[in-house]
Amino acid sequence: MLKNVTIIDLLRPSERRLAWFFDAVLIIGGSLLIGLFAHARVWLPFGPVPVTGQTFAVLMVGALLGSQRGCLAVLAYIIEGAAGLPVFAAGAGAAALLGPTGGYLFGFIPAAYITGWLAEKGWDRRAGTTVLAMVFGNMAIYTFGLLWLCLMTGFSARILTLGLFPFIIGDLVKIILAAILLPAGWKLLSSAGLTGRSE
Repeated sequence: MLKNVTIIDLLRPSERRLAWFFDAVLIIGGSLLIGLFAHARVWLPFGPVPVTGQTFAVLMVGALLGSQRGCLAVLAYIIEGAAGLPVFAAGAGAAALLGPTGGYLFGFIPAAYITGWLAEKGWDRRAGTTVLAMVFGNMAIYTFGLLWLCLMTGFSARILTLGLFPFIIGDLVKIILAAILLPAGWKLLSSAGLTGRSE
């Protein structure tokens, strides 16, 4: 079984300069993908945090690119948004990082690292472990997001109503989708002979 590699690592060129360029393109492309998915959003009538596709993009970028490149892609995304590019779901510029969604945005960094690290350990090759990897990634996002909301509004049970409960069903759908796509990607690469053996 291949160890410490993600799906993308199997496609990475071996020549050093090409590999560096490949990584740079992936990091920038991953950041832009997160920004694109951020605009697939639904604003809820009772809370300050929208339901978006960006959490799915963050976790998939982490799982595909691995812990280091995944983190760098998220950092690039946050820098792009802080610089004023329209990549955040709620506003642009540094003000968005200090608003109610700021904690979730910063939570993307450990989330990408966790899912990337677990993917490097082979957790993205089977549906069950992919689900667990995505759950752990989501837990990182919610930990940062809910703590930030508590700092802004004070601790109360209402925080869970605003910042957690409305998003659970959407997250379950995203997790199921990831659990289908990632193992399927490994099977496709295995059938093409790129994994070295059948998974």
